[in-house]
Amino acid sequence: MLQVAVGADGSADSLYLLEAPAPLAGAGELLIEVAYAGINRPDILQRQGAYPPPPGASPVLGLEVSGQVAAIGAGVSGWQLGDAVCALVPGGGYAQWCSTPAGQALPVPANLSLAEAASLPENWFTVWVNLIEHGRLTAADRLLVHGGSSGIGVAASQLARLQGVECIVTVGSDDKARFCQEFSGVTAINYQSGDFVARVRELTNGAGVDVVLDMVGGDYVPRNISVLRQNGRLVLIGLQRGNRAEIDLATVMRNRLVVTGSTMRPRSVAEKTAIRDALLRTVWPALTAGRVRTHVHTVLPLAEAATAHRLMESGKFMGKILLQVR
Repeated sequence: MLQVAVGADGSADSLYLLEAPAPLAGAGELLIEVAYAGINRPDILQRQGAYPPPPGASPVLGLEVSGQVAAIGAGVSGWQLGDAVCALVPGGGYAQWCSTPAGQALPVPANLSLAEAASLPENWFTVWVNLIEHGRLTAADRLLVHGGSSGIGVAASQLARLQGVECIVTVGSDDKARFCQEFSGVTAINYQSGDFVARVRELTNGAGVDVVLDMVGGDYVPRNISVLRQNGRLVLIGLQRGNRAEIDLATVMRNRLVVTGSTMRPRSVAEKTAIRDALLRTVWPALTAGRVRTHVHTVLPLAEAATAHRLMESGKFMGKILLQVR
């Protein structure tokens, strides 16, 4: 099969196609003939050597795919050869075939294309577990999401709408603000034209928010803490501005705040299966009914993985960037 490989310097330009043996479906696994693969920021980090795959996982880039079931491993039930599938995969998505634990695979919603389905798993697994489980988001809460026009941001905004949660997002341009407002019905703040802390306080009459979903880290952390009201939760899922911050612990104590966060890839198959099951119960019916949507920014051929990575690094996109494999 063809797969994307990373050159010695780890740059986007170093990505190239390589012929390699196709994987097999082991016990408890599905083999997927990949149609589309999603591009995610962890792929950039892995390419740069900063996010190595866990032991036993494929070293090939790619954490989510859609396609057809090509083989079924021992002990797997509920799937037939040729079924349309999308999946969170432990690695190996930038390739013509990819294997994944069956507990991380989901049916393609009936009203979505395979391309749209490939945009779902990584974002929805991440958003669900971090907002619902770690962030304890409820309909009574007000939510702030950074990176509102990214794949994660779109999924978080759609989840907020599904849950009846008031949502504010931050973005880096007026075009992105308009997109978020029109696509998800959220309030958008352009952080390039003003301080998001002041704007959040203005929008909430000084009250602040209950939950912050933050993929930025670094110097955003104390600013996030400053807009949380009593019993608020800061959930960290990315560290684009660094992994260190200085915070006022007195504010944390006085307002009984929770600072938490997680990464998805190191979780066990059992944990990911539990998240998959929650998505099947709650989000997948809403996707099928059209009450939850996804947005694909562009689709590029597998051979243009370098272009896809440069686009993600530029930040000049809204929603998901995909690779078409077949």
